Amino acid sequence: MRTDAVIKSEGFRALFEKMDAVEVERFILLLKRERFDYTLWRQSLWEDMTVEELSRRAMAHLTEVPGDGDAK
Repeated sequence: MRTDAVIKSEGFRALFEKMDAVEVERFILLLKRERFDYTLWRQSLWEDMTVEELSRRAMAHLTEVPGDGDAK
């Protein structure tokens, strides 16, 4: 299991790959400002998708992103 420090580091790295520093800061502020229930959000995230479709999308993503499918 990864430590909290490793998870935070990887999270920030992922954010900075897609956004610049100002956008990352805004993203963090938006999360802190809103009452965000991650568990509730996850429950409805893919509710309109079948397991098969979700699996197809996951496998497609796995083949598109080099290194993401490597065992850790």
